[in-house]
Amino acid sequence: MPMSATKQLLLEKQAEIAKAIAHPLRIAIVDFLKDGEQCVCDIAEYVDSERSNVSRHLSVMVGAGILESRKEGLKVLYRLKCACIVEFFSCVSEVIKQEARENKRLLRAL
Repeated sequence: MPMSATKQLLLEKQAEIAKAIAHPLRIAIVDFLKDGEQCVCDIAEYVDSERSNVSRHLSVMVGAGILESRKEGLKVLYRLKCACIVEFFSCVSEVIKQEARENKRLLRAL
């Protein structure tokens, strides 16, 4: 039985979100925002990158629905739209730990 159009659309959206976070700087931004809303200036300082570069990355994540923003005077503040994205990275860390354990066993076998 072929996949439904609805299921295909869901998979495409999931891939879009995965692509939008598939960059070390974007992962660092998500990690920084897990503690709450931050302005671009503080995000740029945390990730040690130019504001213009950070703004481009933020724009990608806003477009994918990962972040939302609001203006407060001259500042633009960003926050995670859905904080559960942090749980995804916890899962990724577990995969990395498992791979490290398996690689240790493989090295011992050599």
